[in-house]
Amino acid sequence: MKRLNYGQAINAALAHAMEKDPSVFIMGIGVDDHKAVFVTTKGLRDRFGRKRVFDTPISEAAMTGIAIGAALGGMKPVHVHIRADFLYLTMDQLFNNAAKWRSMSGGRASVPLVVRAVIGRSWGQGAQHSQNPQSLFMHVPGIKVVMPTTPADAQGLLLAAIEDPNPVLILEHRLLYDIVGDVPALPVAVPLGRAVVRREGSDLTIVAGSHMAMESLKAAEFLARHGVQAEIVDPVSLVPLDRAAILRSIAKTGRLLVVDSSWTCCGASAEIAAIAAGEGFASLTAPVRRLGMQPVTCPVSKPLESAFYPGAKTIAAEAFSMLGRPFPDASAPELTSAFKGPF
Repeated sequence: MKRLNYGQAINAALAHAMEKDPSVFIMGIGVDDHKAVFVTTKGLRDRFGRKRVFDTPISEAAMTGIAIGAALGGMKPVHVHIRADFLYLTMDQLFNNAAKWRSMSGGRASVPLVVRAVIGRSWGQGAQHSQNPQSLFMHVPGIKVVMPTTPADAQGLLLAAIEDPNPVLILEHRLLYDIVGDVPALPVAVPLGRAVVRREGSDLTIVAGSHMAMESLKAAEFLARHGVQAEIVDPVSLVPLDRAAILRSIAKTGRLLVVDSSWTCCGASAEIAAIAAGEGFASLTAPVRRLGMQPVTCPVSKPLESAFYPGAKTIAAEAFSMLGRPFPDASAPELTSAFKGPF
């Protein structure tokens, strides 16, 4: 094992995949920039050349069409978006072409396309640059959706996505790139569809992924100091979703709090809550609760932004409420990050 941060782990995975398979190439705005998309593509153009690592015009729909065509032609493109907000411009290509070709061709054609997109809060980028569109992509059959939390997740899931014959969307939270963790010395793929229990507990289950998993872990530490043991289940993969892992945890604790990194209406948290109600109802001793972004557009103001997003303190407060206990004090940890911007 070796220690890498999230961005370095992605970089190592890309280098490994490109070394192993000459059909893998990287395209996207800023991939050959000096900042190299949070260092994830650093040095790859020099190592593999401009034909395999190249910048693209600001024309997301057209570039996605090119990536899909390359995938149908036998290549394995990794298309990078430095902001997930601009995935909205690619939806016709992704939903009506990438997601459907394998089915419409009776399995004779496949689209081994990986789309990497950066999500989440940063430093007051407001309504059009802070969105997390995971639920929209979960809704359409044919696209796999993953949200890695740790460097090991980011590396292993990226390699699995590149090897997958289907289009895979990888959503990377910008506040995770500096997180350091152990990764295999030789990068190895991690199968999609496996949740990770980040912390064992007995009093309630918190299902949270990506940056919300990290905030939930902070909340769980605070809860533990007050006698509450929360189990943290990180889905990691939303499509396919590890339903069994979630249901096992509910059976163990009897309570479920789902913390989404986006809005709750028609979101990933709603799907997980529906699974709990439909398949784990007998295990529940209290109603399922959900947390997510406030049901308004994202503000720019820092104080309003802090109120807009869930965090360790709001997660802990909701957990105490579920248990019928008052919030003990105001010392729950707040958001901390090494992220400095501008993207």
